Amino acid sequence: MIAARPFAAVALAMALLQTAILGYMIEGRAGILRSGTEVLLKTAPVDPRDLLRGDYVILTYDVSTISTTSIIGQKPETGDAARLHVRLKPGADGFWTVSEASFDPLPVDDGSVVLLSQPVTIYDWEWQNAGNLTVSYGIERFYVPEGEGRPIEDGRNEGRVSVAARVSDDGQAQIRALMLDGEPLYEEPLY
Repeated sequence: MIAARPFAAVALAMALLQTAILGYMIEGRAGILRSGTEVLLKTAPVDPRDLLRGDYVILTYDVSTISTTSIIGQKPETGDAARLHVRLKPGADGFWTVSEASFDPLPVDDGSVVLLSQPVTIYDWEWQNAGNLTVSYGIERFYVPEGEGRPIEDGRNEGRVSVAARVSDDGQAQIRALMLDGEPLYEEPLY
C-alpha cells in the first residue's frame, strides 16, 4: 500500500501538468479571439478532408502573396528560413491589404496591424524581376461539419467567401468567422 502512494502522486502531478498545458493552449487562442484586432481578409481559390479531424476548407488569402518590392530592410541569406512581419491596412472595400513587409519587426502604426507569417525559406531568384513570396499565417484551414466543405469551396472559388480574423499584438492570427457573401456562416466560440 505504501508503494501505491508515490505512484498516485506522480500520476496526479502528470494529470495536472497535462491539464495546465491544455489550458494554456486554449487560453492563448481564446485571448486572441477575445482581444485581438479584427481584420477582414479576401480568400483566393485553392481540398476538403482530413481523416482525423473531418472536413475542412483550404483558404489562401490575397495577403499571402507578398511582392518583394514591398519588403523593406535586409533580406535573410539564401536558404535561411525566417518569419515575415506583414503590415496590413484596411482598403476602400473593407478588406485589409499589404502595405509593407519586413523580416525585422515593424513599429506600431495606428490604423494597421502586423501579421507574423510562418517561417519562409528565402531564395535569391525570388528577388529577381520583382518576384513574389508566398507566405502562410497558420489560418489556412477551417474545419466544418462533415459534408459542408464542398459548397463553401464552391463559394470560395467564385470569390464569395471571406474571413474575419483577429490578430494579437504579437502578430498571431485566429479565424473568428468564415463568411459567405459577407454574412457569417460559421463563428468560432472562445472556448
